[in-house]
Amino acid sequence: MEEQTPEEEQTPFENTPQAPKTPEGSPQENGPAPKSKLFAGALLAVTLVVGLYYLNRYWISPAVRAQTKSDSSHPLAPPFSLTDIAGQPVKLSDYQGKVVVLDFWATWCGPCRIEIPSFIELQKRYAAQGFTMIGISMDDSPEPVVDFYKEFQMNYPVAVGNDRLGELYGGMEGLPTTFLIGRDGRIYAKHMGATDPSVFETEIKELLAVSPAAEVKDFHQAGHIFDEDKVALGDPSVIDSEVPGVDLTKLTADQKEAYKKLLDSKPCTCGCKLTSLKCRQVDRKCGISRKLAQDQLDAFLKPKSSGVTTQ
Repeated sequence: MEEQTPEEEQTPFENTPQAPKTPEGSPQENGPAPKSKLFAGALLAVTLVVGLYYLNRYWISPAVRAQTKSDSSHPLAPPFSLTDIAGQPVKLSDYQGKVVVLDFWATWCGPCRIEIPSFIELQKRYAAQGFTMIGISMDDSPEPVVDFYKEFQMNYPVAVGNDRLGELYGGMEGLPTTFLIGRDGRIYAKHMGATDPSVFETEIKELLAVSPAAEVKDFHQAGHIFDEDKVALGDPSVIDSEVPGVDLTKLTADQKEAYKKLLDSKPCTCGCKLTSLKCRQVDRKCGISRKLAQDQLDAFLKPKSSGVTTQ
């Protein structure tokens, strides 16, 4: 934060309108509240704010988080093409050569709301140096995102994402989940949960200082690094499978059709009243249909000599 010059400094509350006089006979005419009560109230308020921040920081984290060493692998960020809430295209490839903070968030997510103001400040501070924020809202519809964007006066592109994009980036086990992408298009850091803004700023500055074409092999992720902060991207062949979430690459075309017919004859037990195949196709998040489909695939691939019927 920049220091104010003597001319810019202001006496606290010097512009605050004077409060109206208290009517006679009101409780306040007996004098102000005891200082001890005022101090206790202020201390309680500060404690609640600080406590809320750290509660939110680990809101979505496991009860026990094992610290791990920095991941030296820097995979290429999965490409995507979306339309932002203003109707403009948002393509990750358009930001090649820039440092990008890609933030998966939602308007209903408390920790996400805490982070947004600091992201707005980072955009103001470093945009001219080759940096951009991109927000990917995981809300179900754009309406609350538009309202939120206006309310917070967000200054960077925000688009509504989908389950497929979340899976490409390793699955959104919780929000916010934020990725730091270098000028070369590689992912250098992942942060789950609300993160101290200084961590992002340190990493951004490190990546802005290097050549756009070079991989930063000696990059050091700032702050504590936990198991869930490891970058583990999804497999497009599994994500884009005809049975979403199940790898069908080992099946021939005929086997694939037979397998899908088998799944279409098995009811999903999640309560959707659909077949296992239909449930996978309309609800990628359903863990029950995913397990049923995987179990059926394992049985389908077993040799006939094992006594397992494949059809």
